[in-house]
Amino acid sequence: MSLRRKRSATAGEVVGRARVGKRTKDLTRRLEPGDIAVIDHADIDRVAADGLIDAGVVAVVNASASISGRYPNGGPMRLVKAGVVLLDDVGPTIMEAVVDGQQLRLAGGAVLGADAELGAGHLLGEDEIARRMEEARAGIGHELQRFAENTLEYVQREAELVFGPIVLPKLRTSFVGRHALVVVRGLDYKPDLRVLRSYIREFKPVLIGVDGGADALLEAGHTPDIILGDFDSVSARGMDVGAEHVHHVHPDGRNPGYEELQAFAKPYVEFVVEGTSEDAAMLLAYEGGAKLIVAVGTHDTMVEFLDKGRAGMSSTFLTRLRLGPMLVDAKGVARLYESTVRRGDLVLLVLAALLVMLIITLVSEPLQVILHGVWLTLRDLWFDITGTF
Repeated sequence: MSLRRKRSATAGEVVGRARVGKRTKDLTRRLEPGDIAVIDHADIDRVAADGLIDAGVVAVVNASASISGRYPNGGPMRLVKAGVVLLDDVGPTIMEAVVDGQQLRLAGGAVLGADAELGAGHLLGEDEIARRMEEARAGIGHELQRFAENTLEYVQREAELVFGPIVLPKLRTSFVGRHALVVVRGLDYKPDLRVLRSYIREFKPVLIGVDGGADALLEAGHTPDIILGDFDSVSARGMDVGAEHVHHVHPDGRNPGYEELQAFAKPYVEFVVEGTSEDAAMLLAYEGGAKLIVAVGTHDTMVEFLDKGRAGMSSTFLTRLRLGPMLVDAKGVARLYESTVRRGDLVLLVLAALLVMLIITLVSEPLQVILHGVWLTLRDLWFDITGTF
């Protein structure tokens, strides 16, 4: 992904086709280069920003505050560093005022249609974002306390659910004695998957795509064995690769994504377990008998959970406690498979090859005969020229 893009208009003034969507991750699938994304996304996170940048938008019009100050979210800085104009806090009416597909012009903080102003907001630049991020970091103590309290409160309620017996769905794919690679379309999933190519080729782990993680695997040239989640961010292409589909259902009966799954009209099984979908994927592999579970793009820090709109991380804490040392982060595995060839290593390799060739020459009778013939020819030529040996 390139973080810098040339812009044809002056800073803060751009023209493009509007694409409107309240859910950023759904909208990114419809965006094309040069579009203006009109969203309603409080505290834009890094993953959402990366999706918008990858889609090639020239501007983002946000109905909500891109930085509320609750915590230091990294999305806004990522957008403006990529050359995307960010018009902030325009207000909820913009979502109705702009018609999907219409031509927009952003100038001086105003959102202009063909013949009228549709809304106005505040243009965010790098300096202001940096200042507001520092303020958010300074005041994060209160948010951290609330986050910890919520986590402990839910731990008391969910511990029995997470550590209780789990009924596994019937699957064709076997985990027994194999590694499992759980892929979430989260932070840094692309570079991690690139570095893991050798690992995947060597160990052939069971590939589990958590919702959009299935498309992440396909983009990296791999075919998921299992797709698990609520299926709200999986593409039609991802659903057609022959993977097994596992719908994550909560013990209280909540089954988010049921309508989306029915619309795909694909066979699936249900996995009833508490926690997030990435927790469910890890538990499926663990209870299925996997030797090792490698996680790509999963959420581990408080900021990442706040980015996802979660007030605590109890289920993730309990799941990782249950899995113990069987779970490793992709970055740890990636470091083991990073191949850096030094110049000295290449010189030694060439010298070793030359030494082997010399030894072969010395012990090979046919080669000795050829070399002796060459020597005699050169000696006779010298005699013809000088008259002496």
